[in-house]
Amino acid sequence: MFFLSELISEGDNKISASQVERERLLTAITLRIRQSLDLDSIINQTVQEVRLFLQTNRVLVYRFEPDWSGLMVAESVVAPYQAVIGSKVKDPCLTEKHIKKYQQGGIRVIENVETARLPECYKDLLASFEVKANLVVPIIAEEKLWGLLIAQHCESSRQWNSSEIELLKLLANHVGIAVQQAELYQQVQSLNTYLERKVKNRTAKLEKAVQFEALITRVTKSVRDSLDETQILQKVTQELGEVLDIKRCKIELYDNFHTVANIIFEYSKTQLVCEERSKQIADFPEYQQLLQKQSIQFVERIASLGSQIKKVTRLACPIFDNQGILGNIWLLKLKEEAFDELEIRLVEQVANQCAIAIRQARLYEKSQAQVKELEKLNTLKDDFLKTISHELRTPMTSILLASQTLEKLIITQGIKGIKSDKFQRVFQIFKGSCQQQNKSVNDLLTLCYLDAENATLIPEIIDIREFIIDIVEPFKEQIQQHQQKLYINIPEKISPIQSDITLLERVINELITNACKYTPAEETITVTAEEKNNNLYLSVSNSGIEIPLEERKHIFDKFYRIPSHDPWKHGGSGIGLALVKKLVKLLNATIELDSQEAQTTFTVKFTIET
Repeated sequence: MFFLSELISEGDNKISASQVERERLLTAITLRIRQSLDLDSIINQTVQEVRLFLQTNRVLVYRFEPDWSGLMVAESVVAPYQAVIGSKVKDPCLTEKHIKKYQQGGIRVIENVETARLPECYKDLLASFEVKANLVVPIIAEEKLWGLLIAQHCESSRQWNSSEIELLKLLANHVGIAVQQAELYQQVQSLNTYLERKVKNRTAKLEKAVQFEALITRVTKSVRDSLDETQILQKVTQELGEVLDIKRCKIELYDNFHTVANIIFEYSKTQLVCEERSKQIADFPEYQQLLQKQSIQFVERIASLGSQIKKVTRLACPIFDNQGILGNIWLLKLKEEAFDELEIRLVEQVANQCAIAIRQARLYEKSQAQVKELEKLNTLKDDFLKTISHELRTPMTSILLASQTLEKLIITQGIKGIKSDKFQRVFQIFKGSCQQQNKSVNDLLTLCYLDAENATLIPEIIDIREFIIDIVEPFKEQIQQHQQKLYINIPEKISPIQSDITLLERVINELITNACKYTPAEETITVTAEEKNNNLYLSVSNSGIEIPLEERKHIFDKFYRIPSHDPWKHGGSGIGLALVKKLVKLLNATIELDSQEAQTTFTVKFTIET
């Protein structure tokens, strides 16, 4: 009896010690959960203490993934058995039925893997981990199956008693609480991080907005205070590059036909590579969108040093207003980082200011050019008045002197005086002066008449060869006096033209007069008629004279005279070639000037009607 009582007492002591250790373990884990939010630390200590308490070979925590595969996130194992922590396992035998059972709190107790009625796939899985006995308890967090708390015996089969099972279930509940707390804490931390990041981003955006607003203010002030297009656009490229902290910024402007884009200003942190370059619009498809007044952003691969390929981000914003598109602002970042909405809006606003600056500057430049042109016209008119006064006064003086001389001859000599050589010479002077006077007045009247666009054409068929020969005849004596040479180069057979013979005669007369005036002695004057491709070309050319390039564009201007090129010092009113230009246009013809290699040629082109 004594021996039996000793056995009972010893058994009670063992039960009591086990209960004490169990309570201690539960208390320690509960306290740990309350004091810490570090889930990894909690579950790692839990599996370690549970393995020691159960005196088993392996205890682990298995966390489910969304596809119901799993990851070994915590483990306590004794040698020589392999560690499986970090392993990702897909249980081929895990069905929806098993998942639902675990979600409802069901457990799985296997005392002997070899003798248990298990699917072969599950036996193979356990055998791969050397498991002989297995105890699985679900970990539920927020009413969802989070994972499994698993105790494994590897050296032999094992009977799991009810107290061990209950302990593992209690511990799984505590782990579930720890998971819930940790995830809630993580959510709070994530929310705090998100809010901090949002506040930081908002602050950065506000700072950027203030900075951008200051840039717009500076650009607007520059546009308001300056009419210098170059200065404004140069400042814009630099300001944008520095404020946005980008690698490169450039401004390009289109030609009048929108076929070529000329890069006029560039900002770069390193070396300028694009300034004063031109691009053919047709070679770059991105310009199609830009010409539609739409901004564009894209990532591009470019070659860098060492033949390495890197990605850059480009942004292009068109410069335009209600009158049309003028060019683009290009920006480049040396990394695959997009320009945000605020940056794009800034560049677009700057582009608008650039459009205003360009229009203002060009309008000012145009007005200044008009002022200079008016000043030039006033000068030309003043010169014309002086010249025409001289041109009219000279023949009038000759006429007065001639008339006085003629009068004296008639009074003193009568009929005999009229027949004298002196009378005839004076009479020719009188006649020539009258003709000169009449021509000057007629030229002025004709020019005014044509300016008023009141001229009426009287077309008739003209034989060009006979027409030219008749016109040239009166000039032969003058040409001979000036020791010039005259050539007429007209084919025997040439098609007639239908035109106003009076106006055409004035055109050819004026061109020959002009040639006679500016051709030096021993040089040639050539009148040519040529028929080619249903066109008639009438040319008057003279050698020994070449009109400077800067003078050619003014040759048909009213009141314009070529300075210092008249060898005979005839002067002139400056309306002859201006009149020719208007008459040619009225005749539905064109006139061109070619002056090179000491040869000047005026060519009138007519279309021959068939």
